[in-house]
Amino acid sequence: MKKLRVLILKPSKYGVDGRVQRFRRGFMPNATIPYLSSMTPAELEGCAIETQVIDEYVRTDLSYLKQLEKGEGPTLLALAGVQSHQFQRSLDLAAYALEHGVEHCIIGGPHPMTCDTSMLHGKGVSFALAEAETIWTAILQDALKGELQPVYGEGRRWQQTLEAPVLQPPSRSYLRRYIVPMLGIYPARGCPFTCSFCSVIKIAGRAIRSQDLETTMASLRAAKAGGVKAIMFTSDNFNKYPDGPALLEAMIAEKIRLPFFVQCDTQIAKQEELVDLLARAGCFEVFVGVESFNRKILLAAHKSHNHPQLYGDIVRMCRKRGIITHFSNIIGFPEDTEAGIQEHLDALIEVSPDAASFYILTPIPGTQQYDEFLAAGRIIERNLDRFDGTNPVWRHDELDWKQLEDTLFRCYRRFFSASHLMRFSLGGRRAAMAHGIALHLFSRFAAHLRMHPMSGGVGRVSRDSDSDYLNLRRKRFGFEQVPLPESLRLSAEDTALNSRARVS
Repeated sequence: MKKLRVLILKPSKYGVDGRVQRFRRGFMPNATIPYLSSMTPAELEGCAIETQVIDEYVRTDLSYLKQLEKGEGPTLLALAGVQSHQFQRSLDLAAYALEHGVEHCIIGGPHPMTCDTSMLHGKGVSFALAEAETIWTAILQDALKGELQPVYGEGRRWQQTLEAPVLQPPSRSYLRRYIVPMLGIYPARGCPFTCSFCSVIKIAGRAIRSQDLETTMASLRAAKAGGVKAIMFTSDNFNKYPDGPALLEAMIAEKIRLPFFVQCDTQIAKQEELVDLLARAGCFEVFVGVESFNRKILLAAHKSHNHPQLYGDIVRMCRKRGIITHFSNIIGFPEDTEAGIQEHLDALIEVSPDAASFYILTPIPGTQQYDEFLAAGRIIERNLDRFDGTNPVWRHDELDWKQLEDTLFRCYRRFFSASHLMRFSLGGRRAAMAHGIALHLFSRFAAHLRMHPMSGGVGRVSRDSDSDYLNLRRKRFGFEQVPLPESLRLSAEDTALNSRARVS
C-alpha cells in the first residue's frame, strides 16, 4: 500500500540573540498539534498515512531534523499554528526540508490566515488561509496526487459551524516533556469584541461558534484515559460560550474530575452563577485580559467592555471558591506614561489577583492596530521575530525602548513580591496553591534574568540559530528578513459571518 508521511510541527522562534528557543521542560503542550493530528485519518483513498508530531520548543537536540528529510515515500511537512514571531523560523524549516528532499510543505496558523504571503507564492511552500477543518482533507489529497496548491482557503477563513474532531491525546512519553501533562480543547471559537490590538477576532472571527457538546465530552474522556492531568479550555471567552453551563454540568454529572483553566473576559464579574459552576466542575484558574486600569486607554483601544471598578469583584468571586485569578496586563499603550504605568501597577497590587502577566503593547501583524501604526510610520522594528509581546517594536511618544523593557521586568518583580507570596500562601486555597506558588517563584526568577516568564518553558537550551539557516533562506526565498506584511482583507462571506456577532 502506498504511504504518505505527515509531519505536524509546531515551530519555535528566534530569540533576541538569534538562538532558537528550546526548553528542557515546556509549560504546556501546544494545542494545535493534537488537534491536527486527531483530524488526520490513518488511511485516505487507499493510501496509508503515517502521522508524526513535533513541538520544537521542547526538542533539546537536533535529531528531529532527520525527519525533515526524504523518506521512503512522499512526505508532507505541516508547520502548524504559526504566529508572526514564528514565521521566519517556519520558513527556514520549510527551506531545510525542501533542500533535503521533502516533497510538500505547508504553513498554517495566525500569520498566513491574516497576513499577505503572496510574495512567497511559487517558491515551494504552500499556505493555509483558513481553519483546518475546511481544507485539511484537500491538502492531504493533493499531497497524495503529488502537488499542493499555492494557497488553501482563500476567500473563506472560517466555518459557519464547527465540525471538530474528538481529540486523541498525545502519548504519555510526549506529555512527559512538559511541566504539566495538559491538553488544550476548543469548545468554542470567536470573540464578539473589537479590541484594536487583538488578533483573535482576525483569527477566529467575532461570531461565537461552538462544537457539539458530546465532541467535547468525548475529548475529555479520551484525555483522562490517556494520562492527561489538566485541561486548558482555549476558547478566548469561555463566559460567552452558550453551552458552557451545560458542559460544566455534564462534567460534574460524569465526574470527569480533571482540573482545568479557562479564559474569560471581564464581564465574568457579573456571572457569579457561572463562577460557581466552574468551581464545582474543577476549574483551578481563570485567566482574564484586564489589560489596563485606565478607562480612557481602554476606550481608545476599543475595549469598552472592561470596567476597572469591577476587576476586584472577579478576584473576590473566584477567591471565595478557591479559583486562582490570573490578570493579563499590557504596558506601553500610546496614551501611557511612566507615571501612568506606575499607577496601573499600584491599582493591580491593590486589587491583588493571585497571578499576573505583563506584555509590551505590540501591533500584531493582521490587526487593526498594526495597519494603523504601519500607515503612520510608527513601526520601527523590521524583524518579525520581535513581534512577540516582549519587545518594543514601535515608536512611543513618551517611552523609549529601554524604559519599556526595564518597566516590563520591574512590573513582574513588584507584583510577585514577598508580601504577595505570603498573602497567597495563607489564603487556604489548597487545590491551587502548589500551582500558584510555583508560578510566583518562577516569574520572579525569570524577571531577575530578564527573561519573560511566558517564553515557553524552563531550562533553556541552545543548539542552533538563525545564522545556521540564513543561506537556505536566501537561496529559497531571496531575502535575509521577511518584509513586514500587509494585512489580508476579509471576504464578503467572512464579513457576513462576523455580522452575526452579538455583544451581551
